[in-house]
Amino acid sequence: MNQLKDKVIFLTGGTEGIGFECARLYHRHGAKLAILSHSPDSIAKATLLLRHPDILYLKADVAVYTEVQSAMEQALKQFGRIDVIHNNAGIAAPSKTLDDTSDDEWERLFAVNVKGIYHTTLAGVVELKKNSGNILNTSSLVAEIGQEIHAAYTATKGAVNSLTKSMALDYAPYGIRVNAVAPAGVWTPMLRSWSGEQPNSASIEDYPDGIHALGYCPEGDVIADACLFLISEQARFITGCILPVSGGAELGYKKHQEVNQKSYD
Repeated sequence: MNQLKDKVIFLTGGTEGIGFECARLYHRHGAKLAILSHSPDSIAKATLLLRHPDILYLKADVAVYTEVQSAMEQALKQFGRIDVIHNNAGIAAPSKTLDDTSDDEWERLFAVNVKGIYHTTLAGVVELKKNSGNILNTSSLVAEIGQEIHAAYTATKGAVNSLTKSMALDYAPYGIRVNAVAPAGVWTPMLRSWSGEQPNSASIEDYPDGIHALGYCPEGDVIADACLFLISEQARFITGCILPVSGGAELGYKKHQEVNQKSYD
């Protein structure tokens, strides 16, 4: 239980959902954590569940570079180093077709989901170079297979995958590994919110279970286990990898989608 002993992890979006499960698991394996969230309420709730002298909660919007830079400086002041940047912060709304997506909605999605990675890298890559650290991005299976009524979001995750591969090449000479984890459905507050936006929201509860070949939609701890592996020394020769943690969703997703579509018509 000490795969991350004395490692310092800069984790964005770490106060709920997948991020919070990662925070708990990373800490259990010996890591020190700087956890970012833009929401004071979310930070307050997370603090009640996970509190320790080696955990620093920081309010910052990853879409704003000055806030990310300030958070990085506070983390360095507290811990003296950064070994891992886990870019988990992301938003999914709105669930719309491309032509229904407003300019502001488009800009906000890309500012958080893609530019947030740029900001954390800009603020922290010098520290990672010192320690041959690594970067983990939270992507999504929809980056590869698409998703109806969710065009802008899937576009951001496609960008995350491309960034991951290019960053892996750019930073390999410094011993920095860059990978991404790609879940399908995971029961998180964000998925609950997405479900409420669907035309068939009353019957959508069964949909996330049905798209996974293994027959159920997991909780965030399943994704956290994969994230732990990717940032640990066990994955020391893995870089540029987009790891699906999808329960086989890509194998049966389209078939299920077609069945669902018939039921909606």
